Amino acid sequence: MDHHAHQHNDEEHVGHVYHEEQIEEGIHDHHHGEHDDHDHHDHSGHEGHEGHEGHGGHHHHHGNFKEIFFKSLPLGTVILILSPMMGLKLPFQFTFPYSDIVVGVLATILLVYGGKPFYQGAVDEFKQKAPGMMALITLGVSVSYLYSIYAVVASYLTGTHVMDFFFEFASLILIMLLGHWIEMKAVGEAGDAQQSLAELLPKDAHVVLEDETIETRSVSELKVGDIVRVQAGENIPADGVIKKGESRVNEALLTGESKPVEKAKGETVIGGSTNGDSILYIEVKETGDKSFISQVQTLIGQAQDQPSRAENIAQKVAGWLFYIAVAAAAIAFIVWLFVLDLENAVIFTVTTLVIACPHALGLAIPLVVARSTSLGASRGLLVKDREALELATKADVMVLDKTGTLTTGDFKVLKVDTLSNDYSKEELTALMAGIEGGSSHPIAQSITGFAEKEGVKPVQFDSIDVVSGAGVEGMSNGKQYKLISQKVYGQDLAIDIPVGATVSVLVEDETAIGTVALGDELKKTSSELIKALKSSGIQPLMATGDNEKAAQGVAEELGIDYEANQSPQDKYDLVESLKNQGKTVIMVGDGVNDAPSLALADVGVAVGAGTQVALDSADVILTQSDPGDIESFIELANKTTSKMKQNLLWGAGYNFIAIPLAAGILAPVGISLSPAVGAILMSLSTVIVAINAMFLRLKN
Repeated sequence: MDHHAHQHNDEEHVGHVYHEEQIEEGIHDHHHGEHDDHDHHDHSGHEGHEGHEGHGGHHHHHGNFKEIFFKSLPLGTVILILSPMMGLKLPFQFTFPYSDIVVGVLATILLVYGGKPFYQGAVDEFKQKAPGMMALITLGVSVSYLYSIYAVVASYLTGTHVMDFFFEFASLILIMLLGHWIEMKAVGEAGDAQQSLAELLPKDAHVVLEDETIETRSVSELKVGDIVRVQAGENIPADGVIKKGESRVNEALLTGESKPVEKAKGETVIGGSTNGDSILYIEVKETGDKSFISQVQTLIGQAQDQPSRAENIAQKVAGWLFYIAVAAAAIAFIVWLFVLDLENAVIFTVTTLVIACPHALGLAIPLVVARSTSLGASRGLLVKDREALELATKADVMVLDKTGTLTTGDFKVLKVDTLSNDYSKEELTALMAGIEGGSSHPIAQSITGFAEKEGVKPVQFDSIDVVSGAGVEGMSNGKQYKLISQKVYGQDLAIDIPVGATVSVLVEDETAIGTVALGDELKKTSSELIKALKSSGIQPLMATGDNEKAAQGVAEELGIDYEANQSPQDKYDLVESLKNQGKTVIMVGDGVNDAPSLALADVGVAVGAGTQVALDSADVILTQSDPGDIESFIELANKTTSKMKQNLLWGAGYNFIAIPLAAGILAPVGISLSPAVGAILMSLSTVIVAINAMFLRLKN
């Protein structure tokens, strides 16, 4: 199906109807398997993106970590006060008769409540045959709990004290809950792109019946062929064709194009776009699944069902540690069973497994994420998915939208040229602003706004008329002036036109005396961004819904490749083909037409002044809409990822040394890791990780 959502012709200033080339902004009638049968509003935005394997890890859907942490804290604190730390009594600790039984009961409650999300996570990991962080935590928690319960029972049965691990058990659960809560809090809530798209459509439509009366009907009840009346300022309820009326329709939300488009009888409109200043009567052409918005929703749903390509290095390290700990514990048990006896074999085995569980590893990533998030926020970068940081460090290609991303999205005067020795640029500006005075047309407003900014007072005109199909004309000081498109003027002009600009010619008594070039201007930091991308080995590629000419102008100025006339489906296909070539893709955009590709790209970056739908589909939001912030994001990604790796090295490195010692590898030469020393090492490792995270800094 065709959605001719946008038109932008070569310098067409005809009768103040600025047509832009027909762009297929629609998504050709692709049906995407089972997605079409779904109610699109059921896709839960980024939850799909994060909840499925890979996007955002395993633990996003296991309860509210903040609530569980705060409810577990009093229980855990009592256990820490009443239990020696691996046999080492700390100054704040005390015991009383049967205090170990009290601790055992409290530990059981803590295991069931505070340990539940970790056990659920571990089950998921084993189902996927990929034990990682959750499996490692669960291993340490289970072993320390079971052995400690045994220790309490054995102490009462034998009358001799058996050392327990309740301190390690409680501290492990509390630190892991805290780490997960810090990370969840830092990453924040993801929006629902599907829902935001649905909200673009009004709830009700005004249907014109055969007897010319109006009936208000729910949009969901509209049928193809219905005629709807859309008042000025209302959102259009469905895709259709104008039967009566002329208006300017703002399609910026949908197409990313900034200029309201002149629409008249017989032209196509998209549901969700906003009617400008006149009443329109529209015949409904598409409803439900076939509509533009539904098809964009389908694409977003599809994109969010794709697994992430992030390696999740913390998961990998935890996986290695899990296997190493289990192997070391098994070897220790067998060896000490033969060398000494069952009791010593069990103690060595349990100590190995408890020490293997990484307190530091549990905080290594969350602390860096929290620090990175606050640093990013102070620069106007909101990172919703931490895997975006890891993937951004591997980026090969950055696909950039044009309007509103690289350019301001405002139609502005780019330059005024004089063709007559009798007039200066200021005088020409004054004449153009005078003849355009009073018009609400975007181009007229651009010219009058430019004059005001330049401090030029518009010339007074005695009369001004719209010349049908040409432009405007008026009389001033006894002279007749016209401001018409270059096409209507019809002669070549010796001027240097900015590529992609729309040119209007000022004519005095049939002679051209000056020109004004209008266009969408580049944002100040766009060219610096392109230089920075090229120097860091990322290929910039512009993909825009705008026409070939406008796209070429911007691409040439920036020195980058481009794709023009891109519908949401085209942009989606472009990102998909790049990913299929094995490239890691960052997509930057701001409109509904960018939303599917933002969701599909390895990293989606939404420009903050854009639409809610784009913001919900993205992993990263630039709140200040400044392309220069993309540079900061790449720097943040590189520095955050390297800090994470350093912390994992510390967190895991301690374990690689401590596990063999705990297993008693050096016991034959008289060196063994006493549980107390193991505990101190564990705390030290956690402190180092925390301090290292705080040293994350950005330039300037």
